[in-house]
Amino acid sequence: MVEAPDRLAERLGRFDALAVAVSGGVDSMTLATFAHRLGRPSVMVIHAVSPAVPQEATERVRALATAEGWQSVVTGAGEFDDPRYRDNPANRCYFCKTNLYDRIRDLTPHVIASGANLDDLGDYRPGLLAAAERDVVHPFVEAEMTKADVRSLARRLGLADIAELAAQPCLASRVETGIAIDAADLAFVESTERRLAASADRGATLRCRITHDGVALELGDDALPRRAELEKIVTALCAESGRRFAGTRAYSRGSMFVRP
Repeated sequence: MVEAPDRLAERLGRFDALAVAVSGGVDSMTLATFAHRLGRPSVMVIHAVSPAVPQEATERVRALATAEGWQSVVTGAGEFDDPRYRDNPANRCYFCKTNLYDRIRDLTPHVIASGANLDDLGDYRPGLLAAAERDVVHPFVEAEMTKADVRSLARRLGLADIAELAAQPCLASRVETGIAIDAADLAFVESTERRLAASADRGATLRCRITHDGVALELGDDALPRRAELEKIVTALCAESGRRFAGTRAYSRGSMFVRP
């Protein structure tokens, strides 16, 4: 049986050059590292910054780019200039990825690659439509690799810290559908989650959500032992910023999407 890394290498070997869209998460960072170390295709790494991208993700990309010797570009995707994105409809991700991939196409003629894996195909992912419209390729999907396979590959590449990164979708995913995306809200979410993470067990699942009822704290089972402490942090931060704390509830993936 052909192992996942061999399948991935075979799929990547079809290309002379790739532009890998790297968010700073485990999938895209692992893909960029693996493709770059192959030596062929030629790899350009593109990282887009915006109020929806955590600063630590950008710092992670810059650090690995230096360590690996990537040809990398940090750019703005421009999604905040798009009112369709800021209005935050259920398919907001479509407009985000539309702006991202169009920006990458302005920068390079290379085939664009994403870090999507097989598990992503089971989610509601409007961004995949934008990718399909722009002929973006998904090497992990083509190599039939799941999230677990990607983490395993990251460990084989010596990227132990990246392999253990928790899922961390963009900050706009914390905002309930229909609430306009606002840079100040995203900055609040980022700073709050950073404070929460510093007080929780390493890797604990927690989210600060902007909802129609106010700021909600979502905790996974691994964060519940520190619930009282975490609630106290969010309550104080809400009071400082004039926001309403809407309470704590169980973590639910994608809970801010209100689908048509």
